[in-house]
Amino acid sequence: MNKKEANKKYLDKICGCLVGGAAGDALGYPVEFFSWREIQKQFGAGGITEYQLDSQTEKALISDDTQMTLFTATGILYGYTRGCLRGIMAPIEDYIYMAYLDWLTTQTKMKREVFENPDETEGISWLLDIPQLYDNRAPGNSCLSALKSGRKGSLTEPINDSKGCGGIMRIAPIALCAHMNYKSIQKIDLEGAKAASITHGHSLGYMPAAVLVHIIHCAVYENQSSHRNLYDIVEESKHAIVQLFTGNNNLTVLTSIMDKAILLSKNNRSDEENIRQLGEGWVAEETLAIALYCSLKYQDNFSKGIIAAVNHSGDSDSTGAVTGNILGAYLGYDKIEEKWKNRLELKETLLEIAEDLCYGCQMAEYGDYYDEAWLKKYVYRKKFQNNTSI
Repeated sequence: MNKKEANKKYLDKICGCLVGGAAGDALGYPVEFFSWREIQKQFGAGGITEYQLDSQTEKALISDDTQMTLFTATGILYGYTRGCLRGIMAPIEDYIYMAYLDWLTTQTKMKREVFENPDETEGISWLLDIPQLYDNRAPGNSCLSALKSGRKGSLTEPINDSKGCGGIMRIAPIALCAHMNYKSIQKIDLEGAKAASITHGHSLGYMPAAVLVHIIHCAVYENQSSHRNLYDIVEESKHAIVQLFTGNNNLTVLTSIMDKAILLSKNNRSDEENIRQLGEGWVAEETLAIALYCSLKYQDNFSKGIIAAVNHSGDSDSTGAVTGNILGAYLGYDKIEEKWKNRLELKETLLEIAEDLCYGCQMAEYGDYYDEAWLKKYVYRKKFQNNTSI
């Protein structure tokens, strides 16, 4: 059995993770800055429960959360391809950083400027060829300011003291790369923290990203035969983060809010009341906690999970996105209701990226296998189109 066939069994959950995250994001995006009272006033007592379609495209629009998630993925795949074809590569977070600079291009240049002068647009990501990604969808200030600074933040050299949720909401693809042959899940977790620290320097800005990576990775790769309860996976992630960041002064804050989310998920009070006790999700530890609460309480029902995750006074798109990432990874793409797949903006791009993450680069430095589409995207950095000049 070749590597591609061996990884095929993971595709459903990888697609579920990416499309699920985008679905939660798109559901929450229209009410991102609404209070719970305002949500109820506009959508009724139960809050928002269906996509609000854009009047021009008739699509459920994604926010900056899913935009950056896609760029995270292409950064990983570009770097990994370089390693396969050249036998050498930089740390993967360096390529993720370069991909984030590409995302910054989409937020600071006009579409017309880019597509009229394509040769003047440098970057590593073929996503620069997708016009929809040039729309501003309420990008986070910490992400923008950090990337505009010309410096790459790291765990050892923080770029700021931000613990906003911009570090965690984009990080899911790091958990979906078993083909990259990390020696341990701890290294994958750490990679999540490193990628978040590019723009968020507070330890509560990057440690929750490591927790999320651990949960998603276990749900996709270690739950195929054992079918572990999501509670067990979350408990394991909590212990893993303590080992990874032993001595960090903010560990107690993080593990305490995780414990609170676990406890609240077991009571019978309303979701809005429980979520209010966890915060509003503007900072990463609260985003993680709200997503854990919703995912644990509704671990067998994707729809109920993301609906609960967006109906509160807070950062609804990010809490919806992270909840969708977790439940999509845990349940798989086939168990996501069709209504969340239909009319979702860039769904086909999400599925294409998911497949690339699942199978990885099949070519090697001295191998004979040739993949024109892969080379086009991850070497020449252009969107692949059959029999079409770009």
